[in-house]
Amino acid sequence: MRLLIHIDGGARGNPGESGFGVHVADPEGNAITGLFGYLGTQTNNVAEYAALIAALRYAVGAGAVSVLIRSDSELLVRQIQGRYRVKSAGLLPMFEAAKRLISRLPRVTLEHVPREKNKEADRLANQAMDSRAEDPPGVSAGLPLPGTGSAT
Repeated sequence: MRLLIHIDGGARGNPGESGFGVHVADPEGNAITGLFGYLGTQTNNVAEYAALIAALRYAVGAGAVSVLIRSDSELLVRQIQGRYRVKSAGLLPMFEAAKRLISRLPRVTLEHVPREKNKEADRLANQAMDSRAEDPPGVSAGLPLPGTGSAT
């Protein structure tokens, strides 16, 4: 199975009320599912990483052999690609969790895209923040959020 996944995280205030959205499609762009999760008070970068981890968990669970992940977070994409260092101690556990999940998939590519090319993931992230909910239930469970001691 090949997947095209758009991810987005947001925070209203930074830090502030936060959430993430994940739009999963086939390589032609036909929607498969959407995931979203409310994270409470976190930074935008934490929310972006939560989206990535949720997307990778989905891909692993689906048995994907090739995953293209698109994000409007240049920082996240370049950190995962090894072009930027992770300087924030709070992000390091999330970065490490994402790298572990990536290692479980045969092929993962991350691409930076402009915000206007990431509208569905942004809509899902806003839905998470507006509803203070998650879908599917448990999608946010075990995320290594700063200050929670959780692990993937």
